[in-house]
Amino acid sequence: MVLAQLGGSISRALQQMSNATVIDEKVLKECLNEITRALVQADVQFKLVCDMQTNIKKIVNLEDLAAGHNKRKIIQQAVFNELCKMLDAGKPSFTPKKGKPSVVMFVGLQGSGKTTTCTKYAYYHQKKGWKPALVCADTFRAGAFDQLKQNATKAKIPFYGSYMESDPVKIAVDGVERFKKENCDLIIVDTSGRHKQEAALFEEMRQVSEATKPDLVIFVMDSSIGQAAFDQAQAFKQSVAVGAVIVTKMDGHAKGGGALSAVAATKSPVIFIGTGEHMDEFEVFDVKPFVSRLLGMGDWSGFMDKIHEVVPMDQQPELLQKLSEGNFTLRIMYEQFQIILKMGPISQVFSMLPGFSAELMPKGREKENQAKIKHYMTMMDSMTNEELDSSNPKIMNESRIMRIARGSGRQVREVMDMFEGYKRLAKIRSKMKGLKFPKKGDMSALSRNMNAQQIGGMGGLQSLMKQMGSAKDMMGMFGGGN
Repeated sequence: MVLAQLGGSISRALQQMSNATVIDEKVLKECLNEITRALVQADVQFKLVCDMQTNIKKIVNLEDLAAGHNKRKIIQQAVFNELCKMLDAGKPSFTPKKGKPSVVMFVGLQGSGKTTTCTKYAYYHQKKGWKPALVCADTFRAGAFDQLKQNATKAKIPFYGSYMESDPVKIAVDGVERFKKENCDLIIVDTSGRHKQEAALFEEMRQVSEATKPDLVIFVMDSSIGQAAFDQAQAFKQSVAVGAVIVTKMDGHAKGGGALSAVAATKSPVIFIGTGEHMDEFEVFDVKPFVSRLLGMGDWSGFMDKIHEVVPMDQQPELLQKLSEGNFTLRIMYEQFQIILKMGPISQVFSMLPGFSAELMPKGREKENQAKIKHYMTMMDSMTNEELDSSNPKIMNESRIMRIARGSGRQVREVMDMFEGYKRLAKIRSKMKGLKFPKKGDMSALSRNMNAQQIGGMGGLQSLMKQMGSAKDMMGMFGGGN
């Protein structure tokens, strides 16, 4: 997961504080020092970290807290709120509307992943029902049009560019006019980047901006520069009206936290983060869910939105009923594997579940994890209806396991591993029996139901999943949790 090391360090500091018999000034100071150290290591600006520590101490005045107050909960909430404040720019960005043509211009330094991000942004909106198009106005970098053309063709998105024309302004204007006539409602203009911030780059950006009159200018920035992002974002804002920022390469750099906080300090909202090279490794950046996932508290709202996104409307009631029944068969596991594969990167999906430490996520093994799920599904394709629909694992004797292994072309050991994984998941699901899952956007229903079961709301669910060892059990199926 993104910023796994930072999230793990802060989570451990809060856990050590929670495990203390008495919460006093010494325990609070040790907890805050650990969090400070983790943030500084993530290249967050020292002044921002000091301000955060001061604010938490003001909120959590142990001497003024009356007996009976849950000090642990107050400290955890204060840390959560201050992290959100640090990453929140405080203002929303322009949101394109379906059916109405919107021009979005991408700017940034060369090597920041700008061209790839243009396609990811178009692909994301295409899946949501927009009709996007791409215009390559980058005439500076050799191969820029070829790269955009290749990406756009793969994603089945219309594109425009020229091998002959050298004027980026003319290409941008022609492309925008063409796609407006074709009724595209999201026209994305990719501009030239440079190796460093230079006058020629900013002048070209201004000319393209004046000619195309974009509704939104997005600055694409590499997370590896850390807190230096503040100066870079400010320089671009002074040249063109930057309305939003996308931070790329968040999967490979420990300085991502510094970059996010530095951008927020410029009051430019971060709207997406790039978490890998593939088209679907692109996440909406929403501060509260992001911090919640960072601290292992999950993001139920995001998880349910993902389910509603990939499961057809007529199948949703049946799926949610199965999730709440607790009766778990291999056929249900097969159906849910199909859903997981559609939901995007596995580590991203699991990070939305409460109780999952970011550090449990297998690093750099996304393809292996997806292949493992597909192998499990191949094994289940070789099973009979009786085997798939039985919730009694005892029916799986040695001869059945041998037959499944031969039929699927897998090793006997792999089939046995799959059954062990099934047993662990069945155990977890039985503990969650009766939990009512909400309709899209209705998180209050989930909270009410958890309170009714006396597991204490969101914190209680996280605690419940940790007690069951669910994170390690589930990630163990995909090579994580060690």
